[in-house]
Amino acid sequence: MQELIINILLSVVIISAAGVLVFVGRGKDGLKKKQKKAMIRILISAAILLTLQMIPSEFFARFDEILFPSAGRWIRFLCYFADYLIIGHDILKKAFLGIRNGRIFDENFLMAVATVGAMTIAIYENGDYLEAIAVMLFYQIGEWFQGYAVGKSRRNITELMDIRPDYANIEINGKLEKVAPDDVKTGSIIIVQPGEKIPIDGIIVEGNSSLNTSALTGESLPRTVSAGDEVISGCISMTGVLKVQTTKEFNDSTVSRILDLVENASSRKSRSEAFISKFARIYTPAVCIGAAALALLPPLVRMLIMGISAQWGIWIYRALTFLVISCPCALVISIPLSFFAGIGGASSQGILIKGSNYLEALSKTRIVVFDKTGTLTKGVFEVNGVHHNTIPENKLIEYAALAECASSHPISKSLKKAYGKEPDRSRVNNIEEISGKGIIANVDGIKVAVGNNKLMNSLNIPCADCHKTGTIIHIAVNGTYSGHIVISDIIKENSAEAISSLKKIGIEKTVMLTGDTENVANLTAEKLRIDEVYSELLPADKVSKTEEILRTKPEKSRLAFVGDGINDAPVLSRADIGIAMGAMGSDAAIEAADIVLMDDDPVKIVKAIKISQKCMRIVYQNIIMALVVKFICLALGAVGIANMYLAIFADVGVMMLAVLNAIRCLFVKKL
Repeated sequence: MQELIINILLSVVIISAAGVLVFVGRGKDGLKKKQKKAMIRILISAAILLTLQMIPSEFFARFDEILFPSAGRWIRFLCYFADYLIIGHDILKKAFLGIRNGRIFDENFLMAVATVGAMTIAIYENGDYLEAIAVMLFYQIGEWFQGYAVGKSRRNITELMDIRPDYANIEINGKLEKVAPDDVKTGSIIIVQPGEKIPIDGIIVEGNSSLNTSALTGESLPRTVSAGDEVISGCISMTGVLKVQTTKEFNDSTVSRILDLVENASSRKSRSEAFISKFARIYTPAVCIGAAALALLPPLVRMLIMGISAQWGIWIYRALTFLVISCPCALVISIPLSFFAGIGGASSQGILIKGSNYLEALSKTRIVVFDKTGTLTKGVFEVNGVHHNTIPENKLIEYAALAECASSHPISKSLKKAYGKEPDRSRVNNIEEISGKGIIANVDGIKVAVGNNKLMNSLNIPCADCHKTGTIIHIAVNGTYSGHIVISDIIKENSAEAISSLKKIGIEKTVMLTGDTENVANLTAEKLRIDEVYSELLPADKVSKTEEILRTKPEKSRLAFVGDGINDAPVLSRADIGIAMGAMGSDAAIEAADIVLMDDDPVKIVKAIKISQKCMRIVYQNIIMALVVKFICLALGAVGIANMYLAIFADVGVMMLAVLNAIRCLFVKKL
């Protein structure tokens, strides 16, 4: 009955292998050369083994009469041994090289010892070689499947992150010439035609277009750009021709930084991966010692103490079965693959995770701390009023815009916009920026102070309160209070949904830290239903407040800070997980944060946490499944209930199931 089942399985293997070679192996996305060779070897070995099984024993017995006694037995062995070498020669070679290089205890060593031992027992007992060859054959099928699955997941990730440009267009003597992006120097003018990727970060000097940013952000909505706008590499120009002056070299551009980040993410190991590596280093030698004990101790006890037959063959067979079962492939392969697939799946959604350690930590997040401006709000400020002014309104705005001319803060941009023209920087000198308070500068030789009430208090200048809600910018000219400007920000459309969704997926507390005034901060927190809010904070205060929350949080929970990645670098670094959003690949975001969201949608925070939670569920499922099945089969093998076929299921079968489960981490679009 057992041989009949094996013969049926071999027939299925032959048909399946032929089908894989004919159908899957075709086309540019088919099997690689190495995969084709391995599948041909499996096909040939299975066909030979099935043929040998169908040859009656009387056929080999005839050679005893033709040649010499026992000739048929040895010819039969040589036929099976040739098939064994066809399917298992690479495993034997790897095991030998491992022993020579001091890496003895790996899966190749276990398979080599177990199958060679089974062949030896079959020779000694004139038994069946089917078991040893079938075990090696099915192990190779599992190895092929694992290699194909890993390669497929890598190709999927490469396709999802296919943002590396192949060339850049440079106009020479009125003609476009394609050059390698590496050869383009900073300050060069490149031409981007419709349908082409922007190869290098830069500023548009001529033209307008709609940009497809989906490879970077995961979003399908195009972004409209025109002359003067900054553009980053990896986006695709959809409608117009753009002339772009490069601001970076290719190696420093966003596309290179992102690809480097994703490719190197696997170097930062999670605690689960570190545990599996340590476990395998201890576990494999332990089971080898256990197998040796199983092969030697029971026969010696039976022979020396009990005075009965040692039954060496039975116990050696059990020890070999024990070795096959013990192979830790499912754990060693599937856990890193789960994290790799999770990081790749997240990157397809515009979520760049710098390492599997951060992916694991994100799944344990229970507190999310937000910056306000540019994170929960659009960071697009508009001047909504001028109050208590002692000089003309337009003059007050002019002084404020000129004093803020060197700043890139959103508030400074709103003042420049209200001024209506580009500030003349030659009129401004002695600019002094006071962190968290404002700016003092000389404008046309007049000392102008622009900032919040803390700046006015530090200068001992009384300032007027404002009855309107918004960011209040006070202005003092030559030490005299001259009025204030009211600037307001707009809450992002998805901020409320993001806060609500975070609480649904297990976030226990949401906190907002901002340097804005108390009334503005409280109004924003109330609209978004944020649990705690702290306002009028300097950058150092944000770090102190974050450290205070870290000290009081539950030990096993993690705190994530979400900021714009430019002004919040100290807090991003101090939090358990720093998340930069709305950066579209800015240098500051990539450097400071552990996780970078390539667009400014707060809902992406929810998606990132969901991806991490799904990934960790799959990791734990694989660990539990592999260990439970392993230990049950090890116990059955030790007492003689499990044979080699159950052993190969415990090894290859569990590995295949674990790899299939791990690949689910790659698919995250429906989260």
